[in-house]
Amino acid sequence: MAIIDVHGLTCNNRIDPLGIDDPSPSFSWKIKSERRGWLQQAWRIQVAAAAGGEEFADKDLVWDSGRQEGGSTLHARCEGAALQACTAYVWRVKAWGVDGEESPWSEPARFETALLGDAPWSGARWISHPLPADEEGKEPAACLRREFRLERPIASARIYATALGMYRLLVNGEPADDACLHPGWTSYGKRLQYQTYDVTKKLRSGGNALGILLGDGWYKGRIGWGEWPIYGRERAALALLRIRYADGTEETIGTDGSWKGSDGAIRASEIYDGERYDARREKKGWALPGYDDADWTAAAPIEPAAGRLVAQESEPVRVVDTIVPVSVLTTPSGETVLDMGQNMVGWVRFTVRGKAGAAVTLSHAEVLDAAGNFYTDNLRSAKQQVTYICSGEGEETFEPSFTFQGFRYVKVEGVAPEQIPGRFIGCVITSDLRPAGRFRCSDPLVNKLVDNIVWGQLGNFVDIPTDCPQRDERLGWTGDAQAFVRASTYNRDVLPFFAKWLRDLAADQLPDGGVPFVVPDVPGVGASSAAWGDAAVIVPWVLYERYGDKRVLEEQYASMKAWVEYIRAQGEDEFLWNTGFHFGDWLGLDAKENSYVGATPRDLIATAFYAHAAGLLAKSAAVIGKADDAAEYGKLREGVEAAFRKEFVTPSGRLAAPTQTSYALALMFDLLEPGQRQQAADRLAALVEESGHQLTTGFVGTPYLCHVLTRFGHAELAYRLLERREYPSWLYPVTKGATTIWEHWDGIKPDGSFWSRDMNSFNHYAYGAVGDWLFGSVAGIDADESGPGYRSIRLRPVPGGSLSFAEAELDSPYGPIRSAWSRRPDGGFAYEFEVPAGATARVCLPGAAEEGSTESGRPVREAEGVSEVVQADEGLELRLGSGTYRFETRAAGAQAAV
Repeated sequence: MAIIDVHGLTCNNRIDPLGIDDPSPSFSWKIKSERRGWLQQAWRIQVAAAAGGEEFADKDLVWDSGRQEGGSTLHARCEGAALQACTAYVWRVKAWGVDGEESPWSEPARFETALLGDAPWSGARWISHPLPADEEGKEPAACLRREFRLERPIASARIYATALGMYRLLVNGEPADDACLHPGWTSYGKRLQYQTYDVTKKLRSGGNALGILLGDGWYKGRIGWGEWPIYGRERAALALLRIRYADGTEETIGTDGSWKGSDGAIRASEIYDGERYDARREKKGWALPGYDDADWTAAAPIEPAAGRLVAQESEPVRVVDTIVPVSVLTTPSGETVLDMGQNMVGWVRFTVRGKAGAAVTLSHAEVLDAAGNFYTDNLRSAKQQVTYICSGEGEETFEPSFTFQGFRYVKVEGVAPEQIPGRFIGCVITSDLRPAGRFRCSDPLVNKLVDNIVWGQLGNFVDIPTDCPQRDERLGWTGDAQAFVRASTYNRDVLPFFAKWLRDLAADQLPDGGVPFVVPDVPGVGASSAAWGDAAVIVPWVLYERYGDKRVLEEQYASMKAWVEYIRAQGEDEFLWNTGFHFGDWLGLDAKENSYVGATPRDLIATAFYAHAAGLLAKSAAVIGKADDAAEYGKLREGVEAAFRKEFVTPSGRLAAPTQTSYALALMFDLLEPGQRQQAADRLAALVEESGHQLTTGFVGTPYLCHVLTRFGHAELAYRLLERREYPSWLYPVTKGATTIWEHWDGIKPDGSFWSRDMNSFNHYAYGAVGDWLFGSVAGIDADESGPGYRSIRLRPVPGGSLSFAEAELDSPYGPIRSAWSRRPDGGFAYEFEVPAGATARVCLPGAAEEGSTESGRPVREAEGVSEVVQADEGLELRLGSGTYRFETRAAGAQAAV
């Protein structure tokens, strides 16, 4: 009998979340089974108050779903339970297989509700403590404190806190958690996150102290290129401590006029410019009980214009790795420079010894110039500089609090080179999302490309999906996000990350349905370009497809619909979008000289995305039960398709604009008549060949180019683009030493010179969208919208190029998926697949015939877990249940052994 193990429990797609603002959370789980082909038939969930700690007690039961028929293990909603605010719960799951086999209860998981509304904040007020600015207009970080006493044993203690600005919460002198950059970046005037902290073990009998370190952050600091601050000029903090005593009574302590404030050692701190810290001005022990704050002044209660308070929605930013510099360089100009060996995002933690008043200055850069000197022109006005003034009290260790840098190289001033080794460490920060996938193949350069894609994602997923992490920008560009979202799902579990960002997209959406170019919106940047605003529709659909969560479609549906209606109102014809500003095929290589915009007509791109958005909206409406909308927007999609063909396609099926991007979009979005598509794909292939086997696409066309070539029988050409080493190609930057994805194909030219000074990021993830093709086609792991969340899996590897093997693994919502292929000495192929319990897979073994194909040495029709075998034009198509499989196929034309 098979053993069923229910594990991997998540609440709202997070493991044991602390502080959720959701009275009806959703539950997901995974299953292991020793049996091939295991499918769930039913499930049962129980939720209990965590009165006794981590154990599940029937007496504390608050919700029992009873046995529910269904095969999905994803996003079962807790409906009917009256969950209370500020309460911990434990929950567990059991499952039944289609054969009637029943699992034991899972190990219990945990979640805790937050304040569930504004009323519980009645015990706290916003407080502020303005400080005099320096000669550059920079205000020091504020230190806020309050002492209190505990005379009775406590059972639990939680702090709920947020800020207008960036803050760090201290309890008895220690950080309340290991996260950084709280409260994160949202559209502060509409939505402001607060965090929940378990401080039970940090409090003590007798005297205690709370401290809040408050800096400018995104709220008050310099962001964008217009006037700033863009949100407010007065920083403020809000915190509420709730204590539950062992005797069952409760007490609250909140921010109010009894708190005191002062300045401290952080003299200035900004996102772009860095941090200036004067250790001589440290107020040692200021967040400890018993500190003498007689010369501090009272904090001022205020009523700021803050948006709706919402509990933390995604995983916070944390230090997830540390890097030791690979070398200490002396540049030709005589500067001392650390080489981290990796273009990273975060900061440097260092230990120094110096006289009081001695300055240590760290400047950060991504690259060295052709001569090997420190290069910062591409940062534009961002200083990316940390200055530390020594106290003179022995060894001093420092790292910034309210800033971050994007860099590989660090220029060090004020420290002798011989004092550097072992004392400088790079701290890598990112939104701490769960790892998802891994890809490897026989080509080391392609493997390095994949690593670079991951590093680019880490560095640009710092609470929001930014375009770049180093220059005076670091904004949530919608076009970059929609281009990369599919690839991002293979690297990390991005559902909560993008769900948070989408709520800000909806909050910042214009009254007419237009979508800002960047989210959160920054004044003066602009709104509503095709392929940029389409993030409003594309990103929610990808999240549903990859994670199976209908709630993201339900939450975003009004925003999605408003965007499509905005488009419909723009064109001179209801079915064409031929008005307004558009970025076009941004950075397309077929652009005219001195232009950033590729040769593909902007109205062609806009209309193509119009059709795509209308189609995705129709499918989304169908998923969430809006049948009338599904029909309406399905017809709209058909109308736009027809108008696209009339306007941009000749009677013979040629695109009026013969560019790679034109054909890629028309084919990817199925805008051509079925009988025209193969000819169009052949023309696209001819365009690639005529260009010297190189791509000419920009931000719009690049994500789709290899997909379209592969889909229509030109996989070898897609491989040729992948494996190309010369400019322009994905591997050209790798040959130039890139450790992240570049903004430009030739950010560094073959002669070592730079593409430009003002717009040349070396950490831009958009072209990393090729990762979607590497996982989805080369290795062959893809989601099937008929069974979202990988309940139904497409395993269609496409061997090709010079690769001798490729493999990928993905920790999907149902469990581990693996797909691997390798070339056999006889010219055939070996394929290995893993399908998680509860899921099924549709497999294609390309070019294979049933005769001579085996699974673990047996004819495929005799293999356990194989339920369908179909000989198709593309190869041998199979349907697999859960389990691990190994298939071997003969080379085309090979004869069976006698």
